Amino acid sequence: MIKLGAWIIIITSGICFLYSFNQLVYHHPSQCPTTTAASNITTLGNFETTIIFPNHSTTIKTNLSSPPPRPPEKEGDDHQSKLTSVHHAKTKDNDDDDDDENNNEDQKEEPTQLKHIVFGIAASSALWENRKEYIKQWWKPNRTRGVVWLDSDVRRDSNEKLPEIRISEDTERFRYTNRLGSRSALRISRVVQETLKLGMKDVRWFVMGDDDTVFIVDNVVRILQKYDHHQFYYIGSNSESHVQNIIFTYAMAYGGGGFAISYPLAQELAGMQDRCIQRYPALYGSDDRIQACMAELGVPLTKESGFHQYDVYGDLLGLLAAHPVTPLVSIHHLDVVEPIFPQMTRPQALGHLFESANQDSASIMQQSICYDKKRFWSISVSWGYVVQIIRGVISPRELEMPTRTFLNWYKRADYTGYSFNTRPVTRHPCQSPFIYYMSRTRYDRASKQTIGIYRAHDRDKHPSCRWRMENPEKIDSVVVFKKPDNLRWQKSARRDCCRVMDSKKRSVLYVWVGNCNAGEVSELK
Repeated sequence: MIKLGAWIIIITSGICFLYSFNQLVYHHPSQCPTTTAASNITTLGNFETTIIFPNHSTTIKTNLSSPPPRPPEKEGDDHQSKLTSVHHAKTKDNDDDDDDENNNEDQKEEPTQLKHIVFGIAASSALWENRKEYIKQWWKPNRTRGVVWLDSDVRRDSNEKLPEIRISEDTERFRYTNRLGSRSALRISRVVQETLKLGMKDVRWFVMGDDDTVFIVDNVVRILQKYDHHQFYYIGSNSESHVQNIIFTYAMAYGGGGFAISYPLAQELAGMQDRCIQRYPALYGSDDRIQACMAELGVPLTKESGFHQYDVYGDLLGLLAAHPVTPLVSIHHLDVVEPIFPQMTRPQALGHLFESANQDSASIMQQSICYDKKRFWSISVSWGYVVQIIRGVISPRELEMPTRTFLNWYKRADYTGYSFNTRPVTRHPCQSPFIYYMSRTRYDRASKQTIGIYRAHDRDKHPSCRWRMENPEKIDSVVVFKKPDNLRWQKSARRDCCRVMDSKKRSVLYVWVGNCNAGEVSELK
């Protein structure tokens, strides 16, 4: 037994000696992966390879620490060379110095401004005399760029502050088989393409709209500044009608609300759109034809909820008083809704709205919610538009939800027909809101803030209420103080806070609106 144990020890020691000797002499790679891997990467750092594309066999020097090379262009295709004024397609090898120069150019490029945006407005000659009054409200002569595209010529007045007018190309060569629609959809779908062909300089974005679409152009700029105009972007929003979105598609930007297409995408669209249109003769409108072509290009809709199609009828009060926390970009279908301010024509009401928008366009229609703790009132401020005072405590969760002062596109009082949450108009007479529409907005240089005066509307229609709380009918005007905040959308989105201020006048309610302080909450303590 002793001899057997000794032999086992001797044999085991020999095996261990041979194993250790093998590791020292041959240095198996699995025992030192870091060193070996580093050696392999160093070896592969620069090499030549042949990458084959159709009609090309190109030798490209590749560095693994750099991005992969771009495929070379096909002969005869020059659309890539036109994509941007900063980036140029390259058919020769690029070195790191060239990449650095391009990066420096990108860094020096100024942010998107109004001068970089071109509006394409689809209009009808039959409706031009009325619809042009809408365009006058938002068009800024010598600042905005764009073209109105009509189906036939109209009488022109050189003194009117309107965009250039052009006649659309003939579209008789295209098929149109939709029995419910109009062939004008073919013409309108080509507005971006035809505007691109005009060859305007220094263009980054094309914004499409109808002649009854009103834009807040400064907010158009704020939205588009967020996106890289060198890339393919198709930006807009859906319909307010759930049924409309189902019939057409939730993937589509509705044209009346307006949508934006980046310059390189417009070029790509122009190169294939006429062929694309021929493939969809049965589609109804222009915007679904645009979306069909975007689907073929593989470009999805980037949704921005400030573009408003407004497929509704009636009073927009409920929608505008609870605008989402995003810049108001557009309002559409102004002919089928009531004027946004009572006792005014539609153009007059829009002009009245722009009195506030011109003071603080970033904050127009932005909602604030606060409470009068002494009188137990809930207060909702839609800046530049309306103030509502409601007896009792209504939670912010409810107040930020639009009240159904409107009907959906199919004129049914069906709350399931909307593509967003709504709440009913209250039937309790004591909870009916007291409404104060904006009467005047001015900028006070001494305090560096805007002062808005909101006047009572239809106070006499409120029935008596036996609730044991003060009646808002004593308030005949609301004064709202607010500092303009042009940079608010460069920060994370948040609803403004508001505070009720002390007042010696029982007939006037003073409210401050602005950025929330740390720890500030919309609550009744």
